[in-house]
Amino acid sequence: MLYVIFAEDNADSLEKRTAVRPAHLARLQLLQDEGRLIVAGPMPAVDSNDPGVAGFSGSAIIAEFHSLEQAKAWADADPYIAAGVYREVTVRPFKRVF
Repeated sequence: MLYVIFAEDNADSLEKRTAVRPAHLARLQLLQDEGRLIVAGPMPAVDSNDPGVAGFSGSAIIAEFHSLEQAKAWADADPYIAAGVYREVTVRPFKRVF
């Protein structure tokens, strides 16, 4: 089943986000390589593809997992959580229509 992982950043998290981004992307690449990743990306804090020093307000990931518990466990192990980038992460089942 698909799950959406919606994460909201802490204020002023750009430096922390940048520092652990390679580890974060490596985990996403594994999902991609397994054919389980539908979409993933950050949400710019301003209306621009390159928000510069404004940074990001959070991230969204839609991926396939065997269960909600597995999706939550995967999300909880994200390097952005350990580094203090995310202040809140929500994981919910997602039904793809298109």
